[in-house]
Amino acid sequence: MKSRNLSILLAAGITLTVAACGSGGDDAKDSAKPGASAGADAPVTITVGCKPPKNNAKEAAQWDADVAAFQKLHPNITVEGKDAFPCIVPETFQAKLAGGQMEDVFYVYYTDVQKIIAAGQAADITPYLDSVPALKNIRPDVMSVFKSGDKVYGLPRVNYSTGLVYNRKLFTQAGLDPDNPPKTWAEVQEAAKKIAALGPGYVGYGEYSAGNTGGWHFTSSIYGRGGDMVTPDGKKAAFNSPQGKAVLENLKQMRWTDNSMGTKQLLRWEDLMRMMGSGKLGMMIGAPDVVKEVNNTFKGKFDDYGVAGMPEATSSLSGGDGYMFNPKATPDQIKAGLQWLEYKFLTPGQGQFNYERAKADGLPVGLPDIDLFGSAEPGQKIQELRKQFATIPVEHFQSYIDANAAVQFKLEPPKAQEIYAVLDTAMSAVLTRQDANVDQLLADAQKKVDNILATSS
Repeated sequence: MKSRNLSILLAAGITLTVAACGSGGDDAKDSAKPGASAGADAPVTITVGCKPPKNNAKEAAQWDADVAAFQKLHPNITVEGKDAFPCIVPETFQAKLAGGQMEDVFYVYYTDVQKIIAAGQAADITPYLDSVPALKNIRPDVMSVFKSGDKVYGLPRVNYSTGLVYNRKLFTQAGLDPDNPPKTWAEVQEAAKKIAALGPGYVGYGEYSAGNTGGWHFTSSIYGRGGDMVTPDGKKAAFNSPQGKAVLENLKQMRWTDNSMGTKQLLRWEDLMRMMGSGKLGMMIGAPDVVKEVNNTFKGKFDDYGVAGMPEATSSLSGGDGYMFNPKATPDQIKAGLQWLEYKFLTPGQGQFNYERAKADGLPVGLPDIDLFGSAEPGQKIQELRKQFATIPVEHFQSYIDANAAVQFKLEPPKAQEIYAVLDTAMSAVLTRQDANVDQLLADAQKKVDNILATSS
């Protein structure tokens, strides 16, 4: 959900130019020229974006401790973290790229990677990847985010996919098995009816339909059903399909025939969070960090919630972030940056996967909110460590982990926010008008999205 908020900030779009930029450390500039290496032991300084800000005291301290440990292993490398919140400000991101102020190792959202590559604003790191042993175990569908042809331009830090978030406590009250969450949309529909039947104010299934969030969840649902938002070439809408129709028809039936979605609609991001935290909402689409947000901000309790895989899904909407390299970074800076990224973000038991430390610092441990390795050996090790140091019930999320092992991750469509705004209309119509014509809604949306894609640069 954090990724969703950040993605919404990008709704205005970013026009990328072909300007290349850099901000390598002075030591690195003195010791090596671009295109040449100064030697494995030569001093090198790298600037790295997205260090946790000072007001996030625990995670900032963890970053500093990791830098100190890393530099002890690599005395010739100096890591200078640049802290900011948020890590990307849409209004200044392009200006930093074009103005030569971007870090040597800079932070990116998945949705911007291909635009940055096309604009020549990231270094090709392919020649240096032999120094990253973890690379061979990263999920191929995750690594594809940072690829163009056979070249690689970055590494992932966080990867998530959507699933079915549900209230285990309400499942029990409604006579449902919280350890056997729905695996099909028919089962979701039946469970929603039973939860709504608990009494006034109870909502079996909640859905977004405003603020671009409706179109976002439509995308998640159609991906789960095997459909697409756009054609493979990205030039035409593809959601006016049997899968797209099934998404809207299912919601229309739950809303008006089953009366399992409540009467309040036109919901935005915070609305479902608040409903889930109140203990009155049974199910919604979301990633595992929804549970963290509900617990931290909306007074829910970790023990009351679980996450399952998307019903019937062979594909799941994926999102995340990672790091790319300044085109002016020297080979030594790229090599040093890759070593740092592997240490901090790609090693079980270390850096972001140091769950023993997180538990000692009082941070929640146990959510499967980062899936970089799938069922490969590092992924299994990470799962074991999560369980070993868990502070929340990890078994509540096992069905999500099991389902995602066989699910193909799919990224958001091009011009995502503009497309989502169009699909908000279709989503809101079926949830607020009993006589809504699904075929007409999809046909109208298709025309608008075709125009959006036709005018894309």
